[in-house]
Amino acid sequence: MTDIALFSYGTLQDEAVQLATFGRRLHGQADALVGYRRGLLKIEDPQVLAASGQDHHPIVEPSHDPADRVAGTVFAISAQELAQADAYEVDDYERVEAPLASGRRAWVYVRRRPAG
Repeated sequence: MTDIALFSYGTLQDEAVQLATFGRRLHGQADALVGYRRGLLKIEDPQVLAASGQDHHPIVEPSHDPADRVAGTVFAISAQELAQADAYEVDDYERVEAPLASGRRAWVYVRRRPAG
């Protein structure tokens, strides 16, 4: 099994969300997303609300300022678990590969860009 790096700055760091999404507790390392800023997104999806217990989730978008950082955790997960994370995230998020302060790159869910 090849480990895939997934960076979380929000609810995927919560044990209850991990158990509901992956069936296990994830272990990770502290890191930071480079060149992004953090905001909040109102969540209306009933399954996501049930898993997280929160009606607002953090969301990030590019700031284009390399000095901006968003703290979080990078996890090593399987391809199947990445698909499960994709299913957990609502449509306002899209998965992109982004640089971390450690020098690694990881998948991260960011604010979906408008089509067009």
